[in-house]
Amino acid sequence: MTTYKCLLYEIKDGIATLTLNRPERLNALGDTLREDLQDAVTRACDDAEVRVIVLTGAGKGFCSGGDVKAMNERAAQGAERPLMERVAPGRDQTVLALRDAPKPVIAAINGAAAGAGMNLALACDLRLASTAAKFTQAFVKRGLHPDWGGTYFLPRVVGLAKAAELIWTGEIIDAEEALRLGIVSAVHPPEELMAAAYALARKIAAGPPIAIRLAKRALYHNLECDLRQALEFETFAQNICSETEDAREGIRAFVEKRAPTFRGK
Repeated sequence: MTTYKCLLYEIKDGIATLTLNRPERLNALGDTLREDLQDAVTRACDDAEVRVIVLTGAGKGFCSGGDVKAMNERAAQGAERPLMERVAPGRDQTVLALRDAPKPVIAAINGAAAGAGMNLALACDLRLASTAAKFTQAFVKRGLHPDWGGTYFLPRVVGLAKAAELIWTGEIIDAEEALRLGIVSAVHPPEELMAAAYALARKIAAGPPIAIRLAKRALYHNLECDLRQALEFETFAQNICSETEDAREGIRAFVEKRAPTFRGK
């Protein structure tokens, strides 16, 4: 166990679970939570024993977004944001850490995912939701602009017109609507959510980590390039994978009609 003030960090069976832990504020991104999350993502990425990361929230919420109460308190005190938070905010580094993570990241969305909380979930590779989950781009309700990558991620998931509607209205949608729109890939009863997330994580963790790491890079790289560039990247990645012990093990296991054991080598 690694101790953080506002986040729980646990590793078991090659899976790092990062639990946002400010349940009294529905895990709003205040106090030390932003810093804790960025450090925990980096720590999990650097740990050779970790093959998959699961992100969830403590209590009834996944993440209610920015800590609006703290924002109001700072405004009342006349406090100014540090210059670096205006130029290169820590939230951007966290989003990039999730996207660049060499391990798949699964969001287990157990409750409200609002504003930055919804976009934090969108920054993960896969998303499962509880039937209790709610989603909203709440920024417009506060007179604010989306951050945490919302204007990048959301149109790529739901299309430009629907993303515009959600961002401009701040409409709240439930888990079933999020499933219909492709925001999440599955919906589970609250008591079954984490079991489902871990079942998926274990399935991925049993795979060849080098091939999965390169496939993640290819998926995101190829969203932004043409077919020729995508094919070139696939060839680059395949050349690396074909020289690994995992590839040799996978081929041997197929011939021998048994399940492969991948060691990340």
